[in-house]
Amino acid sequence: MGNCCFVQCSFENFLLRGWDFIVGHANYVCKLKQTLPTLSSALQELRAQRNDVRRQVDLAEQRLLKPFEQVQLWLSKAETMITEAEELVSNGPQQMNNLCLGGCISKNCLSSYKFGKKVAEMLQEISYHKSKGAFEKVVENQPAASVVVRPVEQPVALESTIQKVWSCIVETDVGIIGLYGLGGVGKTTLLTKLNNKFSTTPNGFDVVIWALVSKDYDVGKIQDRIGRNLGFSYDSWKNKSVDQKVTDIYGVLRNKRFVVLLDDLWQRVDLNQVGIPKPSQENGSKLIFTTRSLEICGEMGARRKIKVVPKTGEGLGIVPRQGWR
Repeated sequence: MGNCCFVQCSFENFLLRGWDFIVGHANYVCKLKQTLPTLSSALQELRAQRNDVRRQVDLAEQRLLKPFEQVQLWLSKAETMITEAEELVSNGPQQMNNLCLGGCISKNCLSSYKFGKKVAEMLQEISYHKSKGAFEKVVENQPAASVVVRPVEQPVALESTIQKVWSCIVETDVGIIGLYGLGGVGKTTLLTKLNNKFSTTPNGFDVVIWALVSKDYDVGKIQDRIGRNLGFSYDSWKNKSVDQKVTDIYGVLRNKRFVVLLDDLWQRVDLNQVGIPKPSQENGSKLIFTTRSLEICGEMGARRKIKVVPKTGEGLGIVPRQGWR
């Protein structure tokens, strides 16, 4: 008698599990009329979210900021899911044509079941992935100031001179500073020490760029030196024209508070031809250059013209200011 009860209970459990299995399969088919339009809407939302995140990443990369790896991974997975979801949506009309009797019966039960299950699973995956894509920020924080520290001749006594020049740098109405004097008086050393000071002194600038100009003035060479400072890769940079480099340099610097240090000017450098936005009170950026000629200081529009003179100790002469340049 006991064995009969056990057999009966086992048979009932089998029937119940079988019924649940059939109902579960049928649900995937019956709900296609609901889940397929829902998937189409979820796909549009995921595309929009993907585009928003990608746009933030593109803007950050233009400023030479590095996106988080988890953001890149999210974008990659989103692309794969969008492709798979698009395929399901495109196959939807054909699968719907297989349904009959109010959508609960299919002419091809196995095919409709598999399709309905994929649609339901894709809906869950998209919903979860969208929730993981609500990033507070997509890139690493920008360093206080990006400076390449340069070797410098320590014996030259210029500390008090540097402090006087620095006081000009912190003035908000001074955008362009010219350091002029005879050859060999220490102009390059002064500029180098200023460059290195930006790496140790709080200053509020995003990037400090050094570029040698020299007597053999060449816009392309200046751009290449600036490009290396900004981190442009050689492979993507070497085949670009001067005009393309102007666009790249300007695109980065216009979003930054920068300092450009140009060493050894023998003639006027056209900032527009290089791609350097003109320093102003509005953008808070600075241009500091060295030259042997006071005339060059005027042609460059220097707000402060500082004469570096040879002395046993230090020397500095400041020409009175003119209007904002």
